[in-house]
Amino acid sequence: MNLFTIPAHIPFLDAIAAEWLDASASGSPMAAADGLILLPTRRAARSLADAFLRAADGRALLLPRITAIGALDEAPLTLAGALDLPPAIEPARQLAALSRLILAMGGRDGAPRTADRAWRLAEELAVLMDEAERAGIDLATTLPDAADPAFAQHWARTLAFLRIVTEHWPGFLAEQGVMNPAARQVALIDAQAASWERDRPAYRVLIAGATAAIPAVARLAGVVARLPTGSVVLAGLDQGLPEAAWVALEPSHPQAGLAALLRALGATREDVRGWTRSRAGGVPASRSEALRRALLPGAALADDWTDPRPADIAGLSRLEAADQQEEAASIALILRAALEAPGARAALVTPDRALAGRVTAELGRWGIVADDSAGEALAETPPAVFLRLLARAVADELAPVALLALLKHPLAGAGLTPAACRTGARALELACLRGPRPGPGISALRAALRKVPDAAALDMLTRLEECIAPALRFGATLASAPGEAMAGLIEAAERLARTELEAGPARLWAGEEGEAVAAHLGAVLEALDLLPAQPRDTMAGLLDAVLAGAPAVRSRRALRGRTGAEHPRIFIWGLLEARLQTVDVLVLGGLTEGVWPPSTDPGPWLSRPMRARMKLPSPEAMVGQAAHDFVSAVCAAPVVVLSCPRRLDGAPTVPARWLTRIEMFLAGRGAALPRHPASGWARMLDQPVALRPVPPPSPRPPVSRRPRQLSVTAIETWLRDPYAIHARHILRLVPLAEIEQDTDAADYGSMVHAGLHRFLDEAAGVWPEDARERLRAHLMRALFDAGLRTALANWWAPRLERIADWIAALEASRRAEIVPSALSTEVSGRWELKRPGGLFTLTGRADRIERRADGQLAILDYKTGSVPGQSDVEAGLAPQLPLEAAMARAGAFGAAIAGETAELAYWHITGGFEPGKVRALFKNDAAAIAKAAREAGVKLGALIDAFDDPARCYLSQPRPGRAPRFSDYGQLARVAEWAAASEGDET
Repeated sequence: MNLFTIPAHIPFLDAIAAEWLDASASGSPMAAADGLILLPTRRAARSLADAFLRAADGRALLLPRITAIGALDEAPLTLAGALDLPPAIEPARQLAALSRLILAMGGRDGAPRTADRAWRLAEELAVLMDEAERAGIDLATTLPDAADPAFAQHWARTLAFLRIVTEHWPGFLAEQGVMNPAARQVALIDAQAASWERDRPAYRVLIAGATAAIPAVARLAGVVARLPTGSVVLAGLDQGLPEAAWVALEPSHPQAGLAALLRALGATREDVRGWTRSRAGGVPASRSEALRRALLPGAALADDWTDPRPADIAGLSRLEAADQQEEAASIALILRAALEAPGARAALVTPDRALAGRVTAELGRWGIVADDSAGEALAETPPAVFLRLLARAVADELAPVALLALLKHPLAGAGLTPAACRTGARALELACLRGPRPGPGISALRAALRKVPDAAALDMLTRLEECIAPALRFGATLASAPGEAMAGLIEAAERLARTELEAGPARLWAGEEGEAVAAHLGAVLEALDLLPAQPRDTMAGLLDAVLAGAPAVRSRRALRGRTGAEHPRIFIWGLLEARLQTVDVLVLGGLTEGVWPPSTDPGPWLSRPMRARMKLPSPEAMVGQAAHDFVSAVCAAPVVVLSCPRRLDGAPTVPARWLTRIEMFLAGRGAALPRHPASGWARMLDQPVALRPVPPPSPRPPVSRRPRQLSVTAIETWLRDPYAIHARHILRLVPLAEIEQDTDAADYGSMVHAGLHRFLDEAAGVWPEDARERLRAHLMRALFDAGLRTALANWWAPRLERIADWIAALEASRRAEIVPSALSTEVSGRWELKRPGGLFTLTGRADRIERRADGQLAILDYKTGSVPGQSDVEAGLAPQLPLEAAMARAGAFGAAIAGETAELAYWHITGGFEPGKVRALFKNDAAAIAKAAREAGVKLGALIDAFDDPARCYLSQPRPGRAPRFSDYGQLARVAEWAAASEGDET
């Protein structure tokens, strides 16, 4: 058999190209082109062409046919075999048909009832069928007996569900005259093998870098190895591994896949010869030996690990970053540093797409755009995101968050320029999308705009309604197939993408990303006709599902908004793309358990014993392939950095088993992997050259701009957080309401105040006998007027009933002692104070003021939230009620309710287990109250005079221990940045 191997430390493709050209040197100039080379991936095929160019020293030559084994369906070598096979079913049609079969189950055996969930389950079924067909397993034969008899009942529902693929699916394929893509790929490979067995080719055939992942590939390799003109070259077969260890290989060992391939070929390691032109590169052969010893199977560990021979790890180092962000910054620095060497090429190899994206972003610091072979997920490209946002906005009936996300997307135009569209979106946001949600649909938005007329917002809403009308034409349940709804969604997206100067389709489907999304959705639209009618809110999830399963598109994320192209010497590879590749500097990123190697998950359908019974590949076989990729990558460059962060998403990581084995192996010999300094570089990257402490902001506006009128509630803010007064009353900054703001405690307090006010106004003359029922009715009316969602209204209704009961009982007991001669609610007052800096007006609105028969007053304040304590009132930090008493004494509330105050009290109204509690101040001592009112007036005058001083500044929360519980301006003042500052004087 013509079996060969190239050691792991030898550049694989360069050795293939050099030997091929050497074998062709004695023939005609066409000799090099007369042949076929099959490689495992398309990237390896492209890289081999570059290797031929290097081997030929740049001279022109005709290359042999070079193709990927998995691409035989695209360019079949045996035309007759391809024509004899039915065509492969389109992937979208396959998933749609499987989804229809799942939906037809009507929810039996746990089957989903909506297309969005069925589509994702169909993808899992397709994966199971592909895996079985590549392994040569007939599911219809093996599945019924897969479960252990002891657990057959436990797996009965799963096996019943899988009858979709064993009974119904084959009939559908036969009816349509198509076959599964994986089955056709296997059939093409087998057809090629049969063709070469019948008619041996006269030209050279070479299979390079094959593994035993697909048995059909092993069968093809067996045919080629027996051809007089055929050769099979293995990558990195370890011929120095002891025989005892070779026999005991576990599926997770790096050599397990090659051992399985040799068994499938009926060969041993002795049948494998060295490739003639396996010339040494820049990687020492001792590195392969060190890796072999470190990763020995358990049976051979005891003998070798006690061997004191040192291990040569020259060129290897370990990157130990604090977290994934520092890891990305460090890797970017390593790749950037590699470019300092003329002609040097550097690459990151990782299965972690999140890490690849972060490294791509970090490389942007230096304007470097990496060649990311894994591409970008189609669902994350701008046109796909735009469509998904539109679908979500329609499904959520134009909820504010979803609607604003759509209108602020760069592709949104609505017939305007993109900038004008965003301006219109902001106008609509300020007019009706902040605060509580106005209601579902366009009509609710129009109703909200009638309350706050805004021409720009109304124009934006009109344009929006016209653009998305195709997506809104379907009712709550579609009367037709989802394909029509998807078509309406796409039409709406094209309308919304239109600008003043450019048509919507031209913008939406522009470039490589737009073309890829359009092509994929075009195939999906035809396939969706197979599905039954679905609820409208299913479309957003269905669109997410059909895009999530789409092939990746060539990444353009890093190029957006930049000039230039991808850097020719910086690469980011996934594990598949990295096979057989070589560079000068290589970083292996994401070496953590569960990432690289992947977790050993048997999948959603079958347990490990069931997979073993069916002879499907074990999950550990994936680990073995990942281990082979790891060893190959470690030997693929003179300089290799092994990266594993200490924490991932905030949790401690477990380093990859191979990294741990290498470090333990070295530790036993008094050595260790050198730590790469890039993490230290990354930590210094954004540090300033010198730290210059800056004092907190201390605004000193002109006295003429300082407020001359404040409310009694604002006085407490003035004392605790002067900066909030500066922001609100001098800078005129009004906090915006939150988008889709939830009804909170403040709204609850407003309802309680409104209900009490209406009731007391009604009962001001003669106290009604049915006070409890009337009060309860007014509180419920306030609850109804608030327009709350049903769940929240039902939550608060019992609390309001308890409040009504408590207040009615309290009022009865109060009136049994003292009947007020007059009662005023929500009464406003103004108190003008003459100060050296000018007239100052204090305003206030008292919840309730009672005049008693003796002329004294009772001032009551309702609190549904926290209530100030007596100590805060005495310290002057909660001056509301004492100031209201001072205002009443000065006649600020009117002559009818002027006088001394004999009672100050907070009514703490919660409606909870204890519905309410009266918290009287100063024990209702009239003399103490009068003294407190006088002192509050004096302190207010001193505060006014202090801030009339031009040198006085408006500090933010100058006394942290007395800061307000909530502040609308804390973020603006950057309170957290100065939290460590010591307490000091306000000046």
